[in-house]
Amino acid sequence: MKKTFLLLFLACACTAKNPVLTIEGGQVRGVETETSGVIVYRGIPFAAPPVGELRWKEPQPVVPWEGVRTADSWGHPAWQSPHTGGGYTPEFFFDGDPEFSEDCLYLNVWTPAAGQPGRKLPVTLWIHGGGYTAGWGFEPEMDGEQWAAHGGVLVTFNYRLGMLGFFTHPALSAESPHGVSGNYGMLDQIAALKWVKANIAQFGGDPDHITIMGQSAGAMSVQTLVTSPLSRDLIAGAIIQSGGGVSDQPTLGGAPLSESEEAGKALMDWAGYDTLEKMRAATPQDLMSLGTRYMRETHQFLRAGSAPVVDGWALPETFNEAAQAGHIANVPYLIGSTLDDMGVLALGIDRFCLLREEAGIPAYAYQFARRLPTDGREGVLQGAFHSSELWYTFKSLRFCWRPFTEGDYALSEQMIRSWTNFAATGNPNGEGVSGWTPFTADNQNYMVFKLDDADQVASGMGPMLRP
Repeated sequence: MKKTFLLLFLACACTAKNPVLTIEGGQVRGVETETSGVIVYRGIPFAAPPVGELRWKEPQPVVPWEGVRTADSWGHPAWQSPHTGGGYTPEFFFDGDPEFSEDCLYLNVWTPAAGQPGRKLPVTLWIHGGGYTAGWGFEPEMDGEQWAAHGGVLVTFNYRLGMLGFFTHPALSAESPHGVSGNYGMLDQIAALKWVKANIAQFGGDPDHITIMGQSAGAMSVQTLVTSPLSRDLIAGAIIQSGGGVSDQPTLGGAPLSESEEAGKALMDWAGYDTLEKMRAATPQDLMSLGTRYMRETHQFLRAGSAPVVDGWALPETFNEAAQAGHIANVPYLIGSTLDDMGVLALGIDRFCLLREEAGIPAYAYQFARRLPTDGREGVLQGAFHSSELWYTFKSLRFCWRPFTEGDYALSEQMIRSWTNFAATGNPNGEGVSGWTPFTADNQNYMVFKLDDADQVASGMGPMLRP
């Protein structure tokens, strides 16, 4: 009898720590992590698989499932080219690529408050980068266990990429109820945001306090979401990492739909896919290689299927235009880049912050200046390269092969506290962080994250450093 009671007690205790949640689509249970109290839910569908007749259509409602879904496996990433060779392959993709699929609309949740809707913890929705053509929401550098351990709920997800995510064509626009095509990957992002709004309370998150965060193309995606009338009112804050600021080229950030449609039709006509039926019957592998083949054989640059377009509906104007006109979400912003970042991705931040000051909500600017340690291997990225800060903002250094020091872990702790503080209050100052001031006309300084020669954290406010 005592043994039976003990088993029942243990079963109830386990269920209390990892309860079954009821969300859109059905019931789900997560997996306990190595951090006590933190539960991860992997591979939750947030929309129907965009396959067959749903290829190149807005994301549709999730397909319900029966019983309790154990969320212990990542959902397939979107179709993309394999990662091979140097550069980012040994940095983030050293374990090889998972299986790619058109059935890719899955998200992941890390939470310290599963089944506690009254907790209302701050929620962050992370949008991965990869040039709109690569990446997924469960790369090792963006693991959310430490984020949840710091008191936040983190959601990451996959979205359609490349030709399957951003392709435009007059026939697709003609069948759309909105008269537009393209931006399918962006609409996936909005669908994920709406899913969070509708379901995150079950995970202990506050549906009225959602910060969106992204890096590189993910940061540019944040820019489109704070611009879009379909999403900007759902956002409580925004973090833009290495996506640039406001450019002198006001139309940068989205080609006109008509121009992109023309290029899309030329591509499909060249490939022999002159009807929607033929286009939807083509294999993902063939579609994802069309652009490269087209440019190689025609010697013409392809201007279709690789990024959001200004369609007059989901994206009525570019971020540059909207930021200068005061049309973006009027929320707190944290924006920055790395010391050795690429070109325009480190430019225009000052200008953006000054525009936000004029709008009445100053923005916080940062620069990541820690040049990452190496173990001497060849062909790997050097310095404070584009994306290098991700190991620190998620405090995921334990997954990396680099010989990080105690100073790196201390710097990472300072950064993840800054980011989670901002997600909670709109201000990076708070527990473990102080002295960070907004970038304004009278105080044009960045928070520069770095270590000194003694491997001690030496971060502080000051001008942006030059490589």
